[in-house]
Amino acid sequence: MKLVRTGQPGAERPGLIDAQGKVRDLSGVVADFNAAQLSPEALARLAQVDAGKLPVVEGARFGVPWTGIGKIIAIGLNYADHAAEAGMPLPAEPIVFLKANSSLNGPDDDVMLPYGSLKSDWEVELGVVIGTTARNVTREDALSHVAGYCVVNDVSEREFQIERGGTWDKGKGCDTFCPVGPWLVTRDEVADPQALGLWLEVNGERVQKGSTTTMVFDVATVVSYVSRFMTLQPGDLIATGTPPGVGMGFKPPRFLKAGDTMRLGIEGLGVQTQKVVAYE
Repeated sequence: MKLVRTGQPGAERPGLIDAQGKVRDLSGVVADFNAAQLSPEALARLAQVDAGKLPVVEGARFGVPWTGIGKIIAIGLNYADHAAEAGMPLPAEPIVFLKANSSLNGPDDDVMLPYGSLKSDWEVELGVVIGTTARNVTREDALSHVAGYCVVNDVSEREFQIERGGTWDKGKGCDTFCPVGPWLVTRDEVADPQALGLWLEVNGERVQKGSTTTMVFDVATVVSYVSRFMTLQPGDLIATGTPPGVGMGFKPPRFLKAGDTMRLGIEGLGVQTQKVVAYE
């Protein structure tokens, strides 16, 4: 299934994408998509719904596809070719940092440059959505705790991230810096999370193009590893790293400015589009 939430911020309604690509309203079946609706049992019940009998929704804004995101965990330098463009060695273990929940943003909502930003950058990433509690799980069992996958733009302010004391979180958690969606695609629809193409365009120019095949640590390894250090709970989101082509990797570097447009997608998981706006 491709699960969505549509409507104005704070008033989104649950829905799904039917076989013809139409948005169908699920609010008569479930009140919302929260962490409890991501369990295998709840998703199995939703899979039995006859989408053809649900009302069609047209022209509505997409919000973050589910609520109840307890934490956003992100993995740094997790693509070999991205580490090379950054001039950094491959990590021996996954680099883990957090993005503030206040950075969550609809997939097509404006991205606002933070106050004083000069080096805001783009990062298309595969998002992993946790469906059942994972605490110190094995790599072999890790994917059974995953509800599904989504597109994430891990927008990053590089000066804040790298030049202001080395605390990555400062450059990663700014307001609007975590667009998610448009869909949460359930695990059964993604045959192999290590065989997905990713891309991102800035003002129509394709700057990122890669594949999850080049991940240093695959999704199962990431879920298992993170679960050793913190309990992963239903609704949690893991952003698994970005392929090459980020702005700081250009020579000279290129960064976002007000008026720019980002468009990005992952094979089978949908497309996002964001306009960059000045700080307000």
